[in-house]
Amino acid sequence: MPRRQAPLDDYASAVPQIILSSSDAEFLDHLMPVLKDAANSKRTPALMQCLTRYSEDREADIERIGLTKHEEFLDSVSRLQHVREGTVNLTAEILKLNQSIQASTEKLAEQKGALVNTKAIRQNIADATDALKDSLQVLHAVNHAHDLVRRKKYYSALKSLDDLQNEHLVPILQNRYATQHRLADVIQKSIPGSQKAISEAVMTDLNTWLFRIRETSQFLGEVAFYHTELRRSRQRKRVEDDQFLSNFKLNSSIELVCDESEEFDVMDNEELQVDFTPLFEALHIHDALGQTDRFRSEYAATRRQQKDLLLPNSVELLADDESSLSSLLEGIAGFAIIEKATMRRLPHLRSPADVEELWESMCSAAINLTSRALSDVGNAEILLKIKGFIALFIQTMEGWGYSIATLDSFLLALFDKYAELLKRRFSEDFQEIVSTDDYMPMAINSVEEYEKVINVSWFAQDQPTEELTFPCVLPFSQMYPLCCIDIRNFLNQFYFFSDDHFQHSDVIDETLRKSLDELLTEKVCQSLVERLSSQYLGQIVQILINLEHFEIACQELEQLLIRARSSTSAGGPLKLNATEEFRNNKKTAEKRIFELVNSKIDDLVDTAEYDWLTPTVPTEPSNYMQTLTRYLSNIMNSTLLGLPREIKELIYFDALSHAANKILVQRPTRDAPASTLC
Repeated sequence: MPRRQAPLDDYASAVPQIILSSSDAEFLDHLMPVLKDAANSKRTPALMQCLTRYSEDREADIERIGLTKHEEFLDSVSRLQHVREGTVNLTAEILKLNQSIQASTEKLAEQKGALVNTKAIRQNIADATDALKDSLQVLHAVNHAHDLVRRKKYYSALKSLDDLQNEHLVPILQNRYATQHRLADVIQKSIPGSQKAISEAVMTDLNTWLFRIRETSQFLGEVAFYHTELRRSRQRKRVEDDQFLSNFKLNSSIELVCDESEEFDVMDNEELQVDFTPLFEALHIHDALGQTDRFRSEYAATRRQQKDLLLPNSVELLADDESSLSSLLEGIAGFAIIEKATMRRLPHLRSPADVEELWESMCSAAINLTSRALSDVGNAEILLKIKGFIALFIQTMEGWGYSIATLDSFLLALFDKYAELLKRRFSEDFQEIVSTDDYMPMAINSVEEYEKVINVSWFAQDQPTEELTFPCVLPFSQMYPLCCIDIRNFLNQFYFFSDDHFQHSDVIDETLRKSLDELLTEKVCQSLVERLSSQYLGQIVQILINLEHFEIACQELEQLLIRARSSTSAGGPLKLNATEEFRNNKKTAEKRIFELVNSKIDDLVDTAEYDWLTPTVPTEPSNYMQTLTRYLSNIMNSTLLGLPREIKELIYFDALSHAANKILVQRPTRDAPASTLC
């Protein structure tokens, strides 16, 4: 649009320029602005007045010139007449043109007004469009954030809300006159709700993850136990190859170094994969929201609840499948492994104190449940299996850095019950063996049978096996090898408890010594002594022989226990009280033999018929004397044959001495001849 010219202040100066123009074009160039100005400023009369005045001035000049130069004037008048006619015509055209210009000017003004209105509308539309674009950007950012939530990209959604607030909402809210102010205010107020929705969505996913973890805990524990079993097998193989490694238990530094080539991640393997991403994301989100403490508290409370759900009301230790206790320990192991793995990955989420507190509470609960169920257990084999489960559990969790002191103490209590059950069972076995024995020298029919007996008994062979002829007879009765078998089984059963894991080997050594001492003293030796009241000499002799072999067995056992005891036990000699008991009761058995032999002698002498007044000296021994001699000869060559030579000699001389004294006291008077007693 051309720039609007400034209005003319004085047409008097403009008229001469118009009239004196050298060409029509120049004339029009000067005339048009003046006419337009007169029309716009409504000063057309003033312009006409200036033109009239200019015309009158020119006429006066012409008249003056005509008076002085008539001919020239006439020519000028004639020419002027033509000019005037042209001027009149031009004036008419100008007036006509003026009217036309005025009409077009009014139309132009109307169009200009319409144009101004149109520009205002366009500006409003542009402003509305810009505002709408800005609003759409805000709404797009909001929708994008909600879309990220639907796609479970929670942190990106939270970041999107933060960007929305900082890049869009804050600038709009700071401009009170912004057209989107109300929209921005509404969205700004909805952001805390959106953040809360994100937090709740994250917690929903986390709770789903926690549920899966709880369901996976037992299987995780099972995988961990299996891995520990494999480590045990590898350690046993290494010990077979190098006995020096037997000094190092599972989870020791040496074992860990030897086994480090066997890489296995219990949290990520072919059987199981535990993904901590939901937990990481939940913590990240709450950290971004400034709610870390609240999240830590809620997570700890949830894990405590899951721990309570993990523990049953009771365990069944007598079931055939033995799954109750193993399932409990596997569940606890899996739960504790998750806790330790969480603490290692997120130390600021789970503190060592929190994890240890949960661990100790689970161990205490498991111990209480097992202790209550132990009252129904009367079988040492079941207790040994229970110990095996707990030992596997201990070794697995010790590898994860957990304290096992409480569990070790429980193993000690378990061992006490195990030892008591073993004593009870072997007491019954020993009593049955002693009570059902025939108390006769043991007959052996073959080399195989002989070697079996020799291998289980503490017995020094008098001659090599190949020089023996079968069948043969061993000096002890059948009870001795049977008791030796039970003693060996008793020892093995005790040491079975120390397999895999038991930190109190010295307790096993001492308890074994006391228990074995009590069994041998009370159940074997005392039972044999009680049978010394028998009137059957052969049984008493066999008891004496058995007592002597049990004394030898006790001496061998003392050396065996010294060799088998652990390095933590006290050194020095080891004595079984049973050794002295068997030795002392051998004397008791010998006395009982003396009593029975002397009693028989008394019977023979007391029942003999004596002819105190015979006048002749008998040429043959008396019948009772012959009977007495045959009796002593028979028992020396049969019943007492298995006794040691010194004992037989002692019995023989004691019998003769007793017989002599008994006979001498039979003389009724001094005058009766002594020869009548023979």
